[in-house]
Amino acid sequence: MKNYLLRATLFAIFCLVIISCNSGGANGRSEDKREHNQTKLYGVTLDSIKEIEPTIEALGSLSKRVMVRVVFDENISAKSYKEPLQKLKGVSSIMGELFDSEYLPHYSLKEYKKRIDEYLDVLGDVVDVWEIGNEVNGEWTGEPSDVAKKVAYAYSAVKKRGYKSALTLYYNDYSYNDGCWAKPQEKMRPWAKKYLDKELKEGLEYLFVSYYEEDCDNYRPTKLEWERLFKELGKMFPNSKLGFGEVGTSNSSKKAEYLKRYYTLDINASRYIGGYFWWYAKEDMVPKSKPLWGVLDEVLKREEKL
Repeated sequence: MKNYLLRATLFAIFCLVIISCNSGGANGRSEDKREHNQTKLYGVTLDSIKEIEPTIEALGSLSKRVMVRVVFDENISAKSYKEPLQKLKGVSSIMGELFDSEYLPHYSLKEYKKRIDEYLDVLGDVVDVWEIGNEVNGEWTGEPSDVAKKVAYAYSAVKKRGYKSALTLYYNDYSYNDGCWAKPQEKMRPWAKKYLDKELKEGLEYLFVSYYEEDCDNYRPTKLEWERLFKELGKMFPNSKLGFGEVGTSNSSKKAEYLKRYYTLDINASRYIGGYFWWYAKEDMVPKSKPLWGVLDEVLKREEKL
């Protein structure tokens, strides 16, 4: 009798353990899925905040909340952006591009520091991530050592205030056709290794790459090439989330295909989060009746289900 009761008791305990494990496992999978969805990032770029209401409507109507990368124009005060960014904040998170790459050589280091401090002080409460440098290794940005000093100051200023930082490199050092650099010192990975200090590499929250096929002999990197690149960057920037900081094409007939191809890239690399930040969002997706808005929305719907 005792053996029967013992076996029955053990069986009941076993069943309770199985039920508990299955329940916990299901919740665990659900948590994992939610965590994955939260870490995947989809962004677009605004190179203008004029007539902001149609932009807000377009972004707010998307099936998934995106991050908006706002390009702060040359010789414009930070106060000019305050109200538009506060409105944008209601429908999206915001990455502030302190200097677009084409503006870098127009400012001395002293002028650069002054603008950095102004923007951080005025807009720090509305910007979620600060892009401390854009396409910094590009041949048009200036002397590499000067650019590196500007990036280093921006990083320290952002960190001093407790904000999140992002850096965008210009992908030009692929092997095919010697890449798309003019001088060896502009090659992306060697540039980053030489000119970015250890503190920045270890403390940066986001590391992005910019790539435009039409600017690089229409070369289209393979998925395997992208994976190798992001894995290598992941070692160089061991704590950064990785992704694309700019993509796009000016060829109207290729925009839809181009957007879908990049925004659905399934990159197998640790800490890869997407990003993309389509450069032509203002002209291609505002108002939301424009075809490419629908293309992006369909991509977001599809990705949300994965």
